[in-house]
Amino acid sequence: MREQSFVMLKPDAVKRRLAGEVLSRFEKRGLKIVAAKMMVISPELAKKHYAEHAEKPFFKDLVSYITSGPVLAMVIEGGDCISLIRKMVGATNPSEADMGTIRGDYAIETGRNMIHASDSTESAAREISLFFKDSEICQYTLPDEEIIYEEP
Repeated sequence: MREQSFVMLKPDAVKRRLAGEVLSRFEKRGLKIVAAKMMVISPELAKKHYAEHAEKPFFKDLVSYITSGPVLAMVIEGGDCISLIRKMVGATNPSEADMGTIRGDYAIETGRNMIHASDSTESAAREISLFFKDSEICQYTLPDEEIIYEEP
């Protein structure tokens, strides 16, 4: 089943010039980037995005970090892409992330773990709507899409 996921390269990934490397991994895997924007997140948007963590002791630091510099917010589309992207991203704690995953290869510590990816279709829909208008999400066909996604 084709679906969409929200993915965000956090300030540490942008500042370390790793955006191209990470985007290349998604594209090589056959996933389609249908929306992308570089932005500095406002504290209000950060609080909405991380609302599920509002009562946790690290919430203030999380908001402070995610608003500390530019992020690259994206909508990525593909077959069962939410679980696939989560596997590609790796464990939240980089020391527990397998080598070959984005965090396993590039992230240094949990507080600077480079990337956010939706964990369910519900969170993807909520997160996409926080960061993108419907008109900002592109609909297009890749030239090799019929090879990547065999239709029954």
